[in-house]
Amino acid sequence: MKRVITKVGDIFEVRLDENIKKYFQYIANDRTQLNSDVIRGFKKEYPLQATPTLLEIINDNVGFYAHCVVNAGVKRELWKKVGKIQDLGLLEHIIFKDTNDYGTKQGEEPVKISHNWHVWRINDKNFTRVGELIGENRGAFAGLVINPLGIIELLKGNKHPPHYPGYQ
Repeated sequence: MKRVITKVGDIFEVRLDENIKKYFQYIANDRTQLNSDVIRGFKKEYPLQATPTLLEIINDNVGFYAHCVVNAGVKRELWKKVGKIQDLGLLEHIIFKDTNDYGTKQGEEPVKISHNWHVWRINDKNFTRVGELIGENRGAFAGLVINPLGIIELLKGNKHPPHYPGYQ
């Protein structure tokens, strides 16, 4: 098997179905969240035959930020590298959230609304307990490390993970 080398700035193409593809960019490594890769997924859908420039891709609106292992998707041939660009966007404004209310034991109902959140920014030394999500924290992205198939669900515009709690 060929060795997979990915670097910050790499842009990846993801085929979503027989007609549509989308893109994401590997933008950082978050030492505070299992040393995982951080990506930004772009909103625009392209026909499979389209060949947008790297600038066109990164100038699109961002649909989400997520933690993942980029190499895992490459090895599984779920996405492919199409180029690299140094423009990573503004990293300081990205906020992630997590709660201990995620996950259930057998027979338990999942928590639908959490009031027990903590937030952080990329490579933040501290996770800040905030309880309720208010102000800018309401726009925080799920801070879980998401598997490659979950990244595809996010690119399709679906909630992932599906049972992750919401907030009021």
